Amino acid sequence: MRIRIDASDLPGRRAGAEADALRLGNVHVGVQRRAEVVDRVPADAATATWHIEVSSREIDGALDVGGPWVHGRAGARFLYLSWGAVTDGDFANFRRAKLMFTDVPTELLRAAHEGAGTLVGRVGLTDASGGPLCARVHPPAIAWTVE
Repeated sequence: MRIRIDASDLPGRRAGAEADALRLGNVHVGVQRRAEVVDRVPADAATATWHIEVSSREIDGALDVGGPWVHGRAGARFLYLSWGAVTDGDFANFRRAKLMFTDVPTELLRAAHEGAGTLVGRVGLTDASGGPLCARVHPPAIAWTVE
């Protein structure tokens, strides 16, 4: 199953002390593959897009996803977008956002599973306080479609 995450409103693009700290701290966000955060984008980028593929299968009438991008137990699977400071190539994770598969409408998940298109999640990455979005991200903070 193909998945694309389209992110906008990254917190480093705003004005203020929080955004200044993100830029000065060389903070990036990326998608987590197993324990490694890859495809990192600076917190002050205009947008970020991640393309990943996950396995999907039917188990007792329900869809389950898996693979190196997927975290969590069956029935509670998710993708991580991880925030961290980059220093000399090292990534020091300090916050993560969980994109829950249980929040994807069943008909969209099934359509992507059956090859009808790419499952697309659109999410703004700045929280209500002006910082990096973290914790579980539920609709309407993320909108899912198949394209």
